[in-house]
Amino acid sequence: MKKTEDPQRSRKVEDPERSRRVRVRYAPSPTGVPHIGNIRTALFDFLYAKNQDGTFILRLEDTDRKRLVPGSREIIQESLSVLGLKWDEYYEQSRRLDLYQKHLKILKDQKLVYEDQGSWRFKIPKGKTLKWQDLVHGEIKFLSDVLEDFIIVKSDGFPTYHFASVVDDHDMQISHVIRGDEWISSTPKHLLLYEAFSWLYPAFIHLPPILGPDRKKLSKREGAKSVIEYIDEGYLPEALVNFLSLLGWAPKDDREIFSLNDLTREFSLDRLNKNSPIFNGEKLNWFNREWMKKIKDDRLAKQIKTLFPQYDLEKIRSLIPLVRERMKTLLEFPKMADFFFNRPKISNIPKISLSVSLIADVISVFEKSKVWNNSVIRKLIEETAVLKKIDRIELISAVRNIVSGSIITPPLYESMEQLGQEETITRLKNYVKKK
Repeated sequence: MKKTEDPQRSRKVEDPERSRRVRVRYAPSPTGVPHIGNIRTALFDFLYAKNQDGTFILRLEDTDRKRLVPGSREIIQESLSVLGLKWDEYYEQSRRLDLYQKHLKILKDQKLVYEDQGSWRFKIPKGKTLKWQDLVHGEIKFLSDVLEDFIIVKSDGFPTYHFASVVDDHDMQISHVIRGDEWISSTPKHLLLYEAFSWLYPAFIHLPPILGPDRKKLSKREGAKSVIEYIDEGYLPEALVNFLSLLGWAPKDDREIFSLNDLTREFSLDRLNKNSPIFNGEKLNWFNREWMKKIKDDRLAKQIKTLFPQYDLEKIRSLIPLVRERMKTLLEFPKMADFFFNRPKISNIPKISLSVSLIADVISVFEKSKVWNNSVIRKLIEETAVLKKIDRIELISAVRNIVSGSIITPPLYESMEQLGQEETITRLKNYVKKK
């Protein structure tokens, strides 16, 4: 006997309208802090919307009330704002319950749902082939026989992700759904809901996940941290945007440095990669160093001041030219520059190979100098090395270790100029006294 299909289920779902105005949504759940892979999706949403003169929507999917984490909404918004991803519209699903109830009634009237212990389940038709043209993976097919009836409204009256996202995407006229490919298996359920309402479905773009160096799921130790954590670790927003944009998207040429505005002009969906990108922490550090070279001194100083409020802003600003190319992140500023603010403890000074009397001779030479700049300091040290018949490098190391308390510093002569003649001599004298 030939199987007949329920006429309620036989309505054709039209292909997405490719010509309609671009409207995309970033739709996180406020159940914690979004990690960097999640924010990459938001970045791609934003870039595509702005490239197409479209609309970028932030929609909080907060219908799972048991999993809500206080403060998550603010952290999500801050994560976007710090990267410059400004949303055009904002919604919270918990404020849209009447809309979901209205559409639940439509399905009830069509007898496409049934009640189950206070919840409402959508009935899966059997024998259907569900397919769509994914803009990353190409054509994807599922048989409805592998699906089970699924809950669309819970007993507490709140909709599930499947139902609320479909209703909202239609109501908000979403043209493209960009999300992780873990949602591929859910898409057939969404297509059935679009069909039940006789709605056009959006274009689907499922992004492969970012993997760790071992090609497994990215762990927090390997980089799956939040944008806020990276900012707190001294990474620049520009570096994070630049780095994330190239995790799954390829420009037309070999160019690597892109500002947010550059990316907005260049971004296109046809250059998304179907293979999972590999997170490379060293590459992120490289981007951060490159962007530190580009950012103006004043802004770098203010960001360092935010991280290290104990340091004087004007002093930080004066040191930026000395340290900017020697740091991987702004968090390394104290390692490079703390000695400009605090005298090192004598006990912490690395081993000095020269005698105390030789250091005293250096002090005498420095005290006689009427001029104090990096070229004069260089000349004084070189002349002293020749006069005392000692190795110039050995003398440089001794002076650096004493005045900075470290074997790693910005360029010594420039550092001593910045430190000042009086302070440099005082530190050398303190060393001689204690020895």
